[in-house]
Amino acid sequence: MDFQPVERASEAFQQSLTTEEIGKVCRRAFGGTAMPVSAVELGTGMYNNVYRVTVAGQERPVILRVAPEPGRQFRSERQLMRNEYASVPYLAVIAPLMPRVIVADWSHEVIGRDWMVQSLLGGVPAPERLGDYPRTVWPTFFRQLGGITQSVHDVRGPRFGPVDGPGYATWSEAVIVSLEEIAADLDSVGLDAADVRKVAAVAAHESAVLDEVTEPRLLTGDLWTVNALLDPAAPEPVITGVLDFDRCLFGDPAADWTIRMATAKADERTAFWEPYGALDRSPAAVWRARVYEARHLGAIRLERHRLGKDSVGESYGAMAEVLAGLT
Repeated sequence: MDFQPVERASEAFQQSLTTEEIGKVCRRAFGGTAMPVSAVELGTGMYNNVYRVTVAGQERPVILRVAPEPGRQFRSERQLMRNEYASVPYLAVIAPLMPRVIVADWSHEVIGRDWMVQSLLGGVPAPERLGDYPRTVWPTFFRQLGGITQSVHDVRGPRFGPVDGPGYATWSEAVIVSLEEIAADLDSVGLDAADVRKVAAVAAHESAVLDEVTEPRLLTGDLWTVNALLDPAAPEPVITGVLDFDRCLFGDPAADWTIRMATAKADERTAFWEPYGALDRSPAAVWRARVYEARHLGAIRLERHRLGKDSVGESYGAMAEVLAGLT
């Protein structure tokens, strides 16, 4: 088998499979005699290991995604692949844009990790293609992204929290638990989490403001340019696929990562709001947005540590500004 893994340090969070393990996965997924011809690890994933695998006898290559070993997963990021799998029925509204799940295996009988085989979508990652177009047509891309996000946010859920659970009766409880889990994860790696706990305390004290959100809506969790695919030949940006919904949850649409990114700059992304609609700018909504920003910053701090980046400390100053606006 032609195997092209991403080279990483032995202490890196993501650890590649071996050729033997990929062979075992293929035999479980496609039958006892299935043989992988090639496996190319794609370096775009920041949590799961992702491979484009060609299997003898299969018409097209497939995508193999492999979760981290259970012992490597943080409390606030536990079993994200299972959460994505659980979200598929709720994401039917954008099914034509999503990869099809061929097989998912949580048994750990084959490689000791959760894994999932999905269909390979056509298109190229938006960060690789969007820059080829003049900026005058970039609004076309963000307009499509706004429409996709609006469709997802229109989906109603049965309770608040991650799609795969645990579920909560109130939005405030879901937010506070999320902040507390992030703080515990930061503690576990020796990072100061005092500011995250202060936000959790403020959120608990002002829970009534969070609980003005009474209807759980589906959030994409992580949708932005890096998780979109574009038609490589189209004369203007055309989204052909969207990926990686492992952080889906039910809650306030304004808490979605997509909304954070859409509001980050007043550039071509302002076209996002044309199909999506205007955000609530009431005092209560602005206050909630600060809590959501604190949650994003805590998760960013944790992710940067997990990936070994030097910019971990940058979140502390940003978090201090958020706290000043909350208290």
